[in-house]
Amino acid sequence: MAYKYTFQGYDKEKMARAVGISLPISYKQAREICVFVKNKEVEEAKKLLNSVLKMKIAVPFKRFNMNVGHKPGNIAAGRFPQNASMEILKLIESAEKNASNKGLNNLFLTHACSHRAAAGPRSGRTPGEAKRSHVEVVIIEKKVEKKKYIPRKERKTK
Repeated sequence: MAYKYTFQGYDKEKMARAVGISLPISYKQAREICVFVKNKEVEEAKKLLNSVLKMKIAVPFKRFNMNVGHKPGNIAAGRFPQNASMEILKLIESAEKNASNKGLNNLFLTHACSHRAAAGPRSGRTPGEAKRSHVEVVIIEKKVEKKKYIPRKERKTK
C-alpha cells in the first residue's frame, strides 16, 4: 500500500509519516482509535493511548457502536481496544522517531486514518479469515506562538 495522504499545503520537510500495513487489528477499532487521537499533540495522544492500555480511559465508539455499553466519563458508547491501541501507539512512536531524524520539534498529529486490508487465512480445524487493517499516521511541526503580556490598563475593551 502506498501512502494515501496528499500534502495539503504542508511542507514535506516539516512532516513525518508512518504506515502500518496489514496490522492484525480490526478495522472498526482502528478507525475509532484514529478518530480519538487525530488533531492532538503527539505527547497527548501517547498519554491517551497509554491510559487506554491501563483501562483508565475508554475510546469513544461513534460509528461502530451497536451493542456497545456506556462507559464512565464524558462519552456514551466506548471500549478499551488494547491490542489495537498498542499497534497504533507503536506507529505513532515510529512517526515521532522519523520526525526527530528530520529535526522537528513541537509535533502535532494531523492525520490518522485506517483502511481495510485483505483478510488473511487462519489455520485450524475450522479456519476463518483474520481481520487486518492498514493504518497511516502523519505528524507535522507546529509553530508555537508566544503571546505577549499586555497589562490590563492597556488592553482594548469592547
